[in-house]
Amino acid sequence: MLTFLGFAMIATFLVLIMMKKMSPIAALVLIPALFCVFAGKGAHLGDYVIEGVGKLAPTAAMLMFAIVYFGLMIDVGLFDPIVRGILRFCKADPMRVVVGTAVLAAIVSLDGDGSTTFMITVSAMYPLYKRLGLSLVVMTGVAATANGVMNTLPWGGPTARAATALKLDAADIFVPMIPALAVGLLFVFALAYVLGLRERRRVGVLALPGQKPQEAEVAEGGEEVEQAEVAQVAEGDLIAASAGSAGRSGSAGPAASGASVGQTPPATSASTLTSASTPTAAPGSAAGAAPEDGFQGLDPDRATLRPRLYWFNAGLTVALLAAMITELLPIPVLFLLGAALALTVNFPHMPDQKARLAAHADNVLNVAGMVFAAAVFTGVLTGTGMVKHMADWLVGAIPEGMGPHMALVTGLLSLPLTYFMSNDGFYFGVLPVLAEAGAAHGVSPLEIARASLVGQALHMSSPLVPAVYVLVGMARVEFGDHTRFTVKWAALTSLVVLAAGMLFGII
Repeated sequence: MLTFLGFAMIATFLVLIMMKKMSPIAALVLIPALFCVFAGKGAHLGDYVIEGVGKLAPTAAMLMFAIVYFGLMIDVGLFDPIVRGILRFCKADPMRVVVGTAVLAAIVSLDGDGSTTFMITVSAMYPLYKRLGLSLVVMTGVAATANGVMNTLPWGGPTARAATALKLDAADIFVPMIPALAVGLLFVFALAYVLGLRERRRVGVLALPGQKPQEAEVAEGGEEVEQAEVAQVAEGDLIAASAGSAGRSGSAGPAASGASVGQTPPATSASTLTSASTPTAAPGSAAGAAPEDGFQGLDPDRATLRPRLYWFNAGLTVALLAAMITELLPIPVLFLLGAALALTVNFPHMPDQKARLAAHADNVLNVAGMVFAAAVFTGVLTGTGMVKHMADWLVGAIPEGMGPHMALVTGLLSLPLTYFMSNDGFYFGVLPVLAEAGAAHGVSPLEIARASLVGQALHMSSPLVPAVYVLVGMARVEFGDHTRFTVKWAALTSLVVLAAGMLFGII
């Protein structure tokens, strides 16, 4: 009964948010509350919720102060040179923009934290996608999938959990997996290239100032582009995004979320792309609104810039990321200290501090609210025993003849299980059972542990991962749209990693 209710609850949640019948916050709260009553555990709902909130409170605190910290770094101009470098690489070519998104997300993912990866990636790439009219779900899908592959780093979480659960050395699990993970990352880059070509065909190739239109008419690989699709773009329109605009959460209508991949857009001209020059921000304001689409970009002369403090802010950020990797202090404490220090040094006057906090309040409230709503979902799943019954049913459904192939079975099960449950639930609850079943047939626990990592590309788009709400919130993309677009590509990436692992004899 609990097994059926668990799968039914998850299916109901996904269907409702993908059909946009409920907002994610409402669905995360109301659906599990209803199924808790169906399970006959309604009297314990409060206990389940409080327990879930207690477990996710540190995550919520980390996200709140991480958003404030990186929002401040965007305000003061820390990432402006990065965006200018990306712009020079992308050259307003949609294919390069999408590939650049994958590369940037993969590089930033080296810090091991999905939330910071998404904040930096979206902040850098959002204005490019908006100005070029590219689909924002392509950006969120590529970023999430690239981060999912990189999430297997020993300090990223899953590898450490697998090592702890099976009492193994994390290096023994991760190092042999590097070739398979490299193949998975190359597949993400190839996927970004293909999606970028689709976006190029949809919107055309644009020309930057100083680039001859004739040079943009023939895309890489010899693909021809109609002259009417070549447009001139002002570089000032493509500099950076503020946390107050790209970071503002809310419903993403057609203007906000971008056209779907493959959708035929209206004719694009130079005038439509350059008419919205970056406006001058009012004193104390990070951004001004572009008239045609409400997009807000950073003014290169905005009052919040702190060029004299650039190296201080860069050093503080590097020190913060290094402290995270070395686990000097808990991540929520590091971001709390970092945000307080950055705010005090960059904005010593109290009115300016209040203005900066107010500028990022919307995104903080939305993400924190989403995390605590997810606590209801996870609290009910765990407290009622649905997760345990679901896992036991799946493990029990494995045919006896598959025993010698438990590594393959573990890899395949890691896709749905890490999507429908937290990493803690999978690695500490399910993985030991799978390892025990494999050991009975001579399968090494190391193989089981490595196979358990392949589902991380899909896991990073799970509704139970708080970081994904940072991604879709800052990108102004509906979670249902992101899920519909990303799940198939993320699942395919996970299968590629699994196939590569088996081909190389790692799994």
